Amino acid sequence: MTPSPPSPHGFDPREPKATKAPRDPKKVPAEQAAARKPVADKTVAETAAGKKAAGKKVAGKKVAEKKTAAAGKAVAKKAVTAKTTTKKAVAKKAVAKKAVAKKAASKKAVAAKKSVAREAPPAGPLEVALSPALDADDRERLLQGTHHQPHAVLGAHPVPGGIVFRVFRPYARSVAVVTGDLRAELHDDGDGFFSGLLPLRDVPAYHLVVAYEDTVQETEDPYRFLPTLGDLDLHLIGEGRHEELWTVLGAHPLTHQGVAGTRFCVWAPNARAVRLAGAFNFWDGTGYPMRSLGSSGVWELFVPGIGEGELYKFDITRPDGSRTQRADPMARRTETPPATSSVVDASHYEWGDEEWLARRGERPAHEAPLSVYEVHLPSWRPGLTYRQLAEQLPAYVRELGFTHVELMPIAEHPFGGSWGYQVTGFYAPTARLGTPDDFRFLVDALHRAGIGVLMDWVPAHFPRDDWALAEFDGRTLYEHEDPLRAAHPDWGTLEFDYGRREVRNFLVANAVYWCEEFHIDGLRVDAVASMLYLDYSREPGQWTPNEHGGRENLDAVAFLQEMNATVYRRVPGVVTIAEESTAWDGVTRATHHRGPSGFGGLGFGLKWNMGWMHDSLQYMSHEPVYRRYHHGEMTFSMVYAYSENYVLPISHDEVVHGKKSLVSKMPGDWWQQRANLRAYLAYMWAHPGKQLLFMGQEFAQGAEWSEEHGPDWWLLDPAYGAQADHRGVRDLVGDLNSVYRSTPALWERDTSADGFEWVVGDAADDNVLAFLRRDADGTPLLSVSHFSPVVRHDYRLGVPDDIPAWYEVLNTDAGRYGGSDVFHPDPVKPEPQPWHGHPASVRLTLPPLSTVWLRPA
Repeated sequence: MTPSPPSPHGFDPREPKATKAPRDPKKVPAEQAAARKPVADKTVAETAAGKKAAGKKVAGKKVAEKKTAAAGKAVAKKAVTAKTTTKKAVAKKAVAKKAVAKKAASKKAVAAKKSVAREAPPAGPLEVALSPALDADDRERLLQGTHHQPHAVLGAHPVPGGIVFRVFRPYARSVAVVTGDLRAELHDDGDGFFSGLLPLRDVPAYHLVVAYEDTVQETEDPYRFLPTLGDLDLHLIGEGRHEELWTVLGAHPLTHQGVAGTRFCVWAPNARAVRLAGAFNFWDGTGYPMRSLGSSGVWELFVPGIGEGELYKFDITRPDGSRTQRADPMARRTETPPATSSVVDASHYEWGDEEWLARRGERPAHEAPLSVYEVHLPSWRPGLTYRQLAEQLPAYVRELGFTHVELMPIAEHPFGGSWGYQVTGFYAPTARLGTPDDFRFLVDALHRAGIGVLMDWVPAHFPRDDWALAEFDGRTLYEHEDPLRAAHPDWGTLEFDYGRREVRNFLVANAVYWCEEFHIDGLRVDAVASMLYLDYSREPGQWTPNEHGGRENLDAVAFLQEMNATVYRRVPGVVTIAEESTAWDGVTRATHHRGPSGFGGLGFGLKWNMGWMHDSLQYMSHEPVYRRYHHGEMTFSMVYAYSENYVLPISHDEVVHGKKSLVSKMPGDWWQQRANLRAYLAYMWAHPGKQLLFMGQEFAQGAEWSEEHGPDWWLLDPAYGAQADHRGVRDLVGDLNSVYRSTPALWERDTSADGFEWVVGDAADDNVLAFLRRDADGTPLLSVSHFSPVVRHDYRLGVPDDIPAWYEVLNTDAGRYGGSDVFHPDPVKPEPQPWHGHPASVRLTLPPLSTVWLRPA
C-alpha cells in the first residue's frame, strides 16, 4: 500500500533530492513575496558572492576579486551594467524598456564594496518578463496526466525576446531559476505552474531552487535534458530485436549531460500518458510526466538526483482516462513481497568465476556428466539469505557430488505458495533473500565450487495482479487480445501473446539476461506443452485452430525457436531444457532441421522425460509380487530413449499435493521402502539420460515437501534414532554421483543407441532388468536391477567374451547404505557358456531389492 500524496498545506521535503545545500528558509519569504507580484514589478533577487553566502546580507563581507571579475564578465554578455560607487538603491525599470535591471544593494553593501578592487563590475539585478502564455490545452493535459510531450512545454525554450522557463511543481510556494551567478524568481501561474522570460540568447545550463512550505531545495530540472535513448535502440525495440532490452528499458542510474540521475523508460504503447511516481515525490506523479518517444510506444524521463535504492512505479493514464500505478516490467530489483514497488538498482559485483565460464562449454551438455540437485532456495534452509546460502549450499552439493543445482524460479513473484511459478518481476531476483548482487554472490560461490547453476524460467504465463503485467497500459499488451487465448484454463493466469514482436522480445531478452547478467548455466523452461498447443486443457469450442486448421500454437513455436537460437548464439556453454510432457516432434532438434511433422526443431538442448518418470514410479509403487504384470513400464522407455536428449526427473512435482515423498511411494515395511528407493535410484543413474533429484529425497525424507518448512534435516541428526537409515541413502547418492562422474559409459553416449545394449529385458517373473552401457571407446558397465525381496543365487547373465573379469563397483544392498550386505567381494569371471545372445555369461548372487553395477576388472 502506497502513502497518500501530500496536500498543498503540508509538503514533505523528500520530493526532489537536493543537489546543493538548501538556502536558509528564513530568507525565502521576501523572494516568495516578490514572486507573487505582477511580473512588471519583478527584479532578479540579489545575487550572492558564492553558494554558501546565498540569501545573506553582503554588508561587512569582502567580495573576492576573481569572483567579481567573473560575475562582471557574465553580466556584460547579458548587457547588464552596474554601478558599485553609488549609495542609492537602483530603481526598478519596466520590463518593456529594459531587459536587465541594475543590481539592488543596501548602503551597507555599497560601503563594503568600496574596498573591493574594481577589475569588473558584479552581476546586477535581472528583471523577469512575462512569458508567453502556456496553452490552455497543454496546461489541462499536464494537470490531468494526459500529456505525451511534457518536454515540449516545460523546461527552457527559445522564444522571441529570450528564453522562456516553465516549471511544473505542484505544492511549491516559489521557484527560482539559477544560472551561473544569476537568479531569477519565476512567476507563480497557479496550479503548480511557474514561468518567466529571461533576455538570454541561448538556453543556459541552469538549476532550480524550489521553496515549499517548510523547506527549500536546489535541484536540476528534468525537462532540460535531451532523450537518453538513441534511434538505433528505438528501432530495435520497434522491430522486436533488441537482444539487450534490459539495458535500455527500466530504471538506470547514469550521468546524462554531465548530471547524475536515473533514466526511466517503459513500453506502454496504449497509454495516453505516463508519469513517474515514487517515494521521492510521495507517489504523486503529477509533476513528473514522461515523454513519448514516437511510434515506439516507449516513454522516457531522466530524473536528476535520483539514484540507487529509490522506490518507483509508473502512473499510467489508460485510453479511457482512468489511471493505474504499475510496477516496472523491466525492474531489476523489487521490494520484498508483499510490497510491490520497483527499486532503482545497479550492479557493483565483481565476479570470480572466470575459470568456470572458460571451461563450461568444453563438452555439450548431452555428452557430459550432468546430475542435478533441484532446490527451492527459500525453503532449503528457511531463513537464510543468498549470501548465507552461499556458505552452505555449495559445500553440501559438492559433498553429494552433483554436477549442477537447479533453482526453482528465482524471478520475483508475489505469492510464495506458487513456488515462483507465477512471476511478476521477470528481470528481478526475488527480494525475499537479498539483492541482485547477493544472488550473483551465490551463483559465483557455486561456480567456484565447480557446480553449474540451472534456473527454472517461466515464459508460459503470468498472474493477473493489477499492479503488474495484466492489461498493463489499459488494454491487452503482454497477453493475447483474444480472451480465449489469453486466459490459462488451469492456473487462473494469463498467457503471453507470442505473436507480438515486442512481447517476444521481452521474453527472449529475458532469457539472455539471466545467462549474461547472472552467469546462469542453463534454463529449464517450465510448462512448454501449455505453450505449444492451442487446445491445451481446453474443450472443443474453447479454442480456435491455427491458420492451417491445426492445434499447434505457431507463434509459441516461433518464439521458442528464436529464444533457443539467440541464447545458444550469445552465451556459449549454456543449455536449455524443456519441461514438455507430450510427444512433440523435435523438442531437442536443431531449429533449422525439419522433422516428419514439417516443423523445424524447437532447439532445446535437453528435455525432461516425463514418460519415464511416470512409468517407472508406477512400477515401483506395486508390491513386488505384482511387478511381473507391469514389467513393460520399466522397459518401454528404451523404445523412445533416443528420440530426444533426455533428463530423468524426480522433481518437486512428484513429492507434493498428496503424491507422497519418494521413499513413501515404495511398498513394504521401512526396510523394504528404503531398499526399493536405493535400487530405484541406482537404476535411474544407469539409465540413458541425465538425472535430476529434488531436495530431501537424497536422504529418504518420509514426508512430502512443504515450502513452509523445507526438508526434514533433523532426520540426519545423530541424536535421532533412525538417523543411520537416512544417512545411508544419502551416502548412496554421493557414491552414485562419484561413480557416475568417473564412468564415461554412464553419460558420454546418452543420446546414441550405440551406448546401450539389453542383456535381459524380459525377465518379468524374476523382476530383473540388466543392460550394458558403453562409452565412446566401447568400454562397458553392467547394470543389474533386481526388484524382488528375495536373494537369487547363481543368476546367469550373458556378457561379452572379451572381458576377462568383472568387479562390483556399486551395490545398493551394501550394509553401509542400510542393506543386507549381500555382495561380491571378488572379481566375477565369465564362463564360456552363451547366454542372452552373448558368447559368454556370468553367475551372480542378486541381493534383494537392489541394483548392482559391475565394471571390467
